[in-house]
Amino acid sequence: MMEDEELEFVEDLEAILHLTPEVQLAIEQVFPSQDPLDRADFNAVEYINTLFPTEQSLANIDDVVNNIRLKIRRLDDNIRTVVRGQTNVGQDGRQALEEAQKAIQQLFGKIKDIKDKAEKSEQMVKEITRDIKQLDHAKRHLTTSITTLNHLHMLAGGVDSLEAMTRKRQYGEVANLLQGVVNVLEHFQKYMGIPQIRQLSERVKAAQSELGTQILADFEETFPAQGSKKSGGPSIVLRDACLVANVLDPRIKQEIIKKFIRQHLSEYLVLFQENQDVAWLDKIDRRYAWIKRQLVDYEEKYGRMFPEEWCMTERIAVEFCHITRTELAKLMRTRAREIEVKLLLFAIQRTTNFEGLLAKRFSGCTLNDGPGQKKPETPLEPTNPFLEDESGEDNISEKDEDLDRPKKPKAPDNPFHGIVSKCFEPHLYVYIESQDKNLGELIDRFVADFRAQGPPKSGTDEGGAVLPSCADLFVYYKKCMVQCSQLSTGEPMIALSTIFQKYLREYAWKILSGNLPKTSTNSGGLTISSLLKEKEGEVAKFTMEELCLICSILSTAEYCLATTQQLEEKLKEKVDKSLMERINLSGEMDTFSTVISNSIQLLVQDLDAACDPALTAMSKMPWQSVEHVGDQSPYVTSVIMHIKQNVPIIRDNLASTRKYFTQFCIKFTNSFIPKFINHLFRCKPISMVGAEQLLLDTHSLKTILLDLPSIGSQVVRKAPASYTKIVVKGMTRAEMILKVVMAPHEPSVVFVDNYIKLLADSNPETFQKILDMKGLKRSEQSTMLELFRQRLPTPPSGPDGGPSLSFSAPTPEQESSRIRKLEKLIKKRIQ
Repeated sequence: MMEDEELEFVEDLEAILHLTPEVQLAIEQVFPSQDPLDRADFNAVEYINTLFPTEQSLANIDDVVNNIRLKIRRLDDNIRTVVRGQTNVGQDGRQALEEAQKAIQQLFGKIKDIKDKAEKSEQMVKEITRDIKQLDHAKRHLTTSITTLNHLHMLAGGVDSLEAMTRKRQYGEVANLLQGVVNVLEHFQKYMGIPQIRQLSERVKAAQSELGTQILADFEETFPAQGSKKSGGPSIVLRDACLVANVLDPRIKQEIIKKFIRQHLSEYLVLFQENQDVAWLDKIDRRYAWIKRQLVDYEEKYGRMFPEEWCMTERIAVEFCHITRTELAKLMRTRAREIEVKLLLFAIQRTTNFEGLLAKRFSGCTLNDGPGQKKPETPLEPTNPFLEDESGEDNISEKDEDLDRPKKPKAPDNPFHGIVSKCFEPHLYVYIESQDKNLGELIDRFVADFRAQGPPKSGTDEGGAVLPSCADLFVYYKKCMVQCSQLSTGEPMIALSTIFQKYLREYAWKILSGNLPKTSTNSGGLTISSLLKEKEGEVAKFTMEELCLICSILSTAEYCLATTQQLEEKLKEKVDKSLMERINLSGEMDTFSTVISNSIQLLVQDLDAACDPALTAMSKMPWQSVEHVGDQSPYVTSVIMHIKQNVPIIRDNLASTRKYFTQFCIKFTNSFIPKFINHLFRCKPISMVGAEQLLLDTHSLKTILLDLPSIGSQVVRKAPASYTKIVVKGMTRAEMILKVVMAPHEPSVVFVDNYIKLLADSNPETFQKILDMKGLKRSEQSTMLELFRQRLPTPPSGPDGGPSLSFSAPTPEQESSRIRKLEKLIKKRIQ
C-alpha cells in the first residue's frame, strides 16, 4: 500500500511539474546548466547507469548518495528562502500602488493650477493689445486710402493726357503712358462698382479702341493693299505705333503683321502664277532667289520699323513657305503627268536646301503663332547603317565597321523641315516606281555579270569572299533610304521598304540560290544515274571552283542576313512611330537563312557522297578471312583522303564565318557516323581478327573526325566542345558494337548482359544484327533473342519512376533503315 501511494504521489508531482516547451526553453536561456538533473528529458535509469557503468563502480555508491543528499538539502534551502521572500511581495505591491495614485493626484492638481494661470495671462494680454490693434487697423486703412487717392489722381490725369496724345498721334509718348495707365487701372478692379471709376475705365477702353483703329488706318495709308509701296524709308510715327500696338489688344498686332506681309508678298503671287513659265518645278530656284532678295530688301528698309521681338523677317519667310507649298501642290495636281523623277528630285533637293537655310537663319519661334499653322514634323535622327564614311570609301569591311560603330550625336532638329517639301509627298509614287524599275535592272545586271564572269576562282582572294554585287545592292539601298527619309517618313517609306523586300528575295533566289551547283541527288535521295556511278566506282564530286562558289554564296548570304536585320532596325528608326509595325523583314531574313542552310547541306552531301564508295568497299570486304591485324584499311585511307581534299578548302573559304564552318562539321559528322555504323552492320560474318582490324579502323576514323575542324591547317585550334561530344558519342557506339562482336557468345547470359551494358539498346533488330555479324546459326540466334528479351530490365511505369535507359529510342541506323532497304532493292533490280 505504501508503494502504491508513493507511485501516485510521484505521478501527481510529475503532472504538476510538467512544463510546456516554450517555458522550458525560456528557463534554459535564463539559467543555462550542463547538469543532467536539470534537463527536461531527465531519465533516472540512464543517469544511474552513467554514474555506475560497471559493477566495480558500485564501490563508491555511498559517496554518490551523500553528494545527492547534499544537493537535495541545498535545493530545499533555496526553495525555503524563495518562498519566504515571496510572502511580503503582495503587501509591498499594494503599498507602492497607493503611493503612485497619490502622486498622480498631486500632479493633476498642479497641472490644473498652471492652466488656470495661463488663461488669466492670455486674457490680460488681450486687454493690453486691444488698443494697439485698433491703431494698426487705422494706420493700414489710412495708408490704403492715401495710395488709392494717389492712383486715382494718376489715372485721371493719365486718361486726359492719353486722349490728348491720341488726337495728336504722339505714339512715342502714348506707348509709355498707356502701359502705365493700364497698370494703374488694374488696382481699381475691385472698385468698378463706383460710377467714377467705371467711367474712367470706359474712357481707357475707348482710347485703346481709337488707338487701334487709328494705327491700322495709318498702316493702311502707308502700305495700301493695292498699288506699290510708298517711296522712302519707314516713318518714325509707324515705328512708335508698333510700340503702342504691343500694349493694345493682340489682334491689332496680328492685323498689322498680316496686312504688311500680304502687301509685301503680293508681287510674288503675280510673278509666279500658274500660267507663268517660272512657276514650274524646273525653275523652282527662282522662287527661293526672289524671297532672298525680298528679305534683304526688308532688312534694309523696314528692319528698324518693327520691334525685334515681332520677328518680322521670319514671319515673311514662313508665310512665303505656306504660299509656295499651296501653289506648288495646286500646280503639281494640274500637271501631274509632266512630273518626272529627275525633275521631282531636283525640286525636292532645292526645297530641302532652302529649308536648311531657313533653319540656319531663323529659330522657328513664329511657326505656332498663326492660326492653323502647325509646327512641321521634325525628321528622325539621320542615322543609317549603310552610310559610308565621309572619306567615301565603300568596301565591305568598312561597312561592317560602320554597322558596329556607336551612333553619332543627334543633329539639331530643323523646325522648317517639310514646311514646303510636304507638297511633294503625294507625288513620291513616281520616285518609288522609278526605284522599283532601277532595282529590277540592277538585279538583271547582277545576273548577267555573274554569268559572264563565272564563279570565283579557287586559290584567289575571291574564293569564299562576299560577292561584289551584294555590296552594290546595299549601297544602292543606302542611297534610296537617304533620299526617301529626307522626303517623307510616312507611307512612301513603307512603299520603299516593300520594294526592298521584293528585291532582297529576288537577289537571294536569282543570284545566290540560282547559282548553287546542282547535284545528282535530291535531299539525300537516290537516282538511277547516281546508283550506276556508285556501282562503277565513280563519284560525282564538286570541283574546287564549285566548292569555292558554294562558300562564297554562303558568306554572301550570311552578310545579307546580318545587314538585312540592321536595315529593318534603321527603317523602323526613320519611319513614323505609328507605322513601325508595318516594317517586317523577317521573311527575307528567313530566305537568306535558307540559302545558308542549303549551302551547308550541299557541302555535306558532296563530302558524304565522296565517302560512300569507301564505306561500300568496307561492307564488301571478307572480314571472316582476315588473318592478321595490320595498318588501317584502304577504305579508311580513301575516306581520309577525301576529307583532306575538301575540308581545308571549305575552312579557308569560310574563315570569315567560322560558326557556319562549325555547323558544316557537325552536320557532316551527324550524317557520316550513322552511315558508317549502318555499313558496319553489313560486315558479316566477322572473325575475331577481322573485328580487331575494324576496331583499329574505327579508332582511326574517330581520330580523323576529332581533328576535322583543324585538319590540314598550320594553326591548330581546339575543336568546339559540342562537336567533340557528337564525335565521341557516335564513334564510341561503333566501338562498343565491335567489342560486343569480339566477345565470346558462350555463356549466353554473360554475352547478353555484356551487350545490354555496353550498348543499352533494347531493339531486337540491333541485337539480331550483332548476331549476324558474329555468324551465328538461326537456331542459336533464336535462343539468344529469347534470352535477350528475358534479360531486358523493366522500364518504370509511372512518370516519377526515376531515370532509365532509353531502350526504345530510335537509333540513327533505324531512322535510315527504310532508305537503305530501298537502296538495296534498287541495286538488285539493276543487277
